[in-house]
Amino acid sequence: MAPKEDYDYQSLLKRVREKLPESASTRERFQIPEPDMLYEGKQSILKNFGDIADIMNREPGQILTYLLREVGTAGNLDGRRVVFKGRVPLKQLQDRMNSYVETYVLCSECRRPDTKLEKEGRTLVLKCEACGAHRPIRARKGPKTESKAPTLEEGKEYEVLIHF
Repeated sequence: MAPKEDYDYQSLLKRVREKLPESASTRERFQIPEPDMLYEGKQSILKNFGDIADIMNREPGQILTYLLREVGTAGNLDGRRVVFKGRVPLKQLQDRMNSYVETYVLCSECRRPDTKLEKEGRTLVLKCEACGAHRPIRARKGPKTESKAPTLEEGKEYEVLIHF
């Protein structure tokens, strides 16, 4: 007669986890592929742009508009690739793509990519299909710079020096 095995919950759970493949045990399912850049003369070509847009589940034109504005160069969509005018550093492009994902793809509540963009009036809203959260998109307009000029108060005297 075979020995009686221990069938309590914890031991069964441990056995199942040991038999799972590594890929099934990771929680991260949203991975943007590394940009595949090619430099031809004064042009930079992003060869896998179509794959990146598919994974982000966004319109390629919208992503391209964002990248061109952020990188500060001209470019165009050529099939499933993008041709940038000038040399665009790989690190800069990766940083801008990560910024796009944070702003336009990932839910701010549950951090899942199961979102869609909708227009409510004149406001672009990111709606999460996983948790139901929604938030307006606030596009950055560049780094905030504080004015170095002191605040002037009425009734006080100030000394001003003018150079020619």
